[in-house]
Amino acid sequence: MSGSGASGTGGESADRNEQLTSWFVRSGWSKGELARQVNRRARQMGAHHISTDTSRVRRWLDGEQPREPVPRILSELFSERFGAVVAIEQLGLRSAHQTPSVSGVDLPWAGPQTVELLSEFSRSDLMLARRGFLGTSLALSAGPALIEPMQRWLVPAPAADPGPRDAAPSGYRPPRLSEPELDLLEATTVMFRQWDAQCGGGLRRKAVVGQLHEVTDLLQENHPAPVMKRLFKVAAELAELAGWMSYDIGLHPTAQKYFVLALHAAKEAGDKPLGSYILSGMSRQMIHLGRPEDALELIHLAQYGSRDCAGPRTQAMLYAMEARAYANMGQPSRCKRAVRMAEDTFGDVGFGGEPEPDWIRFFSEAELNGENSHSYRDLAYVAGRSPTYASLAEPVMERAVELFAKDGEHQRSYALNLIGMATVHLLQREPEQAAVLVDQALDVARKVRSERVNTRLRKTVDTAAREYGDVAEVVRLTDLLASRLPEAAEAV
Repeated sequence: MSGSGASGTGGESADRNEQLTSWFVRSGWSKGELARQVNRRARQMGAHHISTDTSRVRRWLDGEQPREPVPRILSELFSERFGAVVAIEQLGLRSAHQTPSVSGVDLPWAGPQTVELLSEFSRSDLMLARRGFLGTSLALSAGPALIEPMQRWLVPAPAADPGPRDAAPSGYRPPRLSEPELDLLEATTVMFRQWDAQCGGGLRRKAVVGQLHEVTDLLQENHPAPVMKRLFKVAAELAELAGWMSYDIGLHPTAQKYFVLALHAAKEAGDKPLGSYILSGMSRQMIHLGRPEDALELIHLAQYGSRDCAGPRTQAMLYAMEARAYANMGQPSRCKRAVRMAEDTFGDVGFGGEPEPDWIRFFSEAELNGENSHSYRDLAYVAGRSPTYASLAEPVMERAVELFAKDGEHQRSYALNLIGMATVHLLQREPEQAAVLVDQALDVARKVRSERVNTRLRKTVDTAAREYGDVAEVVRLTDLLASRLPEAAEAV
């Protein structure tokens, strides 16, 4: 059938779309490969009505305007392919009308509006994402459009009433949350975070979004100020986790929206270290999307906002992310300095101070080594495949892989660092060793639901095949990827 409902397209053919054609030619994809990627991403979004083939791709190139969510999917696919944000308009396509309630990141920094937006967005995600509609109303923000609204995180909030509300605002219900129930909400958030580390973002994302929506219901009730702060903190952690899981399965606009809402909730909770952690997640997403300058701005906001209140583990994580940004900007001296600061600061972990929040406990010695080795690896690529930086990355990456193998809990991080080690061996012109590591990563990837892991596997194997296509181990690996990875991708 070629009807618009099944194909996800609409509109008559017009002049050839030269912008889309240019991006398509540079991508190196065939029409069939692009069609398969669109279908796979649509299934991940729950848009099962999308069924694209080579003839449909040809019609897009000839000027036919596809219906949503196809333009958004194409934007995400080309952004990932080129490591930079490729907007819908840059592809010569039209985007759906965006309503302020679900689009953009410049939101009011006020408690009631934060609750309203969290409730609306999580409800839309639960109800509409399964049919592929939520992502069509979102667009990634970058540059000043992203950084300037986030800078308002540092603006002091109006003084809050320290005691219980004297009178419930219109629409509020009587409180019904006991102390044990609040403790359970916080414990449930910890459990969700553990599941994400073990199984990837694709397994429990909807459960996290559902829990977030329940918490926003509680935030609309009349509670004493200390209870409200704890609820806002739970909402911030759940929204951050929903954003992280969305990022992990490739839903980048959705992820960014959750991160922004999480930062608003953290501000209402008065939790600056948590806010800095959320900004670090946004920074990581910008690095992934080829925007290291934006990533650095976000990290500096995080460091400035939490310099007097974050523990050494959090500060070390922020220095490590600063190093990643500098590496991708091609600034080796500043990158190395940030790596040293991360290592030195991490040495203070465990010496006195208050108990650490659960959200930062992931940043172990293994994570520290993984981040720093990826900084050196990134420097090697930016410097034109520099063997010097590749040799710096190798021992640090080996240590990360060793520690994650012993850990057993952070399977996604283990897979990502195996892939990272494989890329280091490719930089050192050692395809046989790279193939062994990718083989191991494939085994781990089958246990987690992470499109981020799958995408990095595909890119690494593509690179190996392009540069060492005559090496027997690489040929075998290419065949293995074709047989194994589709199964992992379908499960996300």
